[in-house]
Amino acid sequence: MRQALLIIDVQPCFSPPQWLVDGIQSLIGKLPSVATVERHDESRTPFQRQIGWHPAPDDDSLIPADRIFIKYGYAPSPDTIEYLKSLNLDRVLVCGLQTETCCLAAGFALFDAGLQPTLLMDLTVGSSLDRSGGLGVRLWEHHFKHTLSSSELRSCLQASQEVSCSTRRLS
Repeated sequence: MRQALLIIDVQPCFSPPQWLVDGIQSLIGKLPSVATVERHDESRTPFQRQIGWHPAPDDDSLIPADRIFIKYGYAPSPDTIEYLKSLNLDRVLVCGLQTETCCLAAGFALFDAGLQPTLLMDLTVGSSLDRSGGLGVRLWEHHFKHTLSSSELRSCLQASQEVSCSTRRLS
C-alpha cells in the first residue's frame, strides 16, 4: 500500500505533549513524511483580529519530516496537497495537533483532492476545547470514515510494505 504521513502543526508555539512528538518521531523513516507548520501573517489569515490570538511568525516543525510546508490558516497549502497527489498514494495518514480544527481541515483538503485521508487516532491532540481529541475523532469518522491506531500501523509496517493495512471504517 502506498501511503504517506501528514504531520499537522507539531511546532513549539502549540506546546505539543512529548508523547505526541515521540510517537510521531518513531514513524519517521518508515514511510514518506510531510509536515505542515502554521505561521502567522495577519494579511493572509486574520487570527489576531478575529480570535485575539495568532501562531508564531517563525516556528519550525519539531518533527524532521522528508518535506515541510508552511501554511497560513487551518488547511494545508495547495502546494502540500499537490505534492501529496504527486506521490500517487493509496492513503494519507494524518496526525498532529488540533484534531477537530487543523487535522480536520487537512482531511477535507485531502478528500476534496481525491486522496483518502486516514486519521492516526492516538497520534493527535485536540484543541483547548477537547485536549483528548475525541470530538475530532468523532467528526473524522463521520466525514471520512477511515481511522487507524499507531500500533495497527506499526504492525502493518513490520509485516511488509506490500501487505495492505485495513482501516476502521464505519458503516
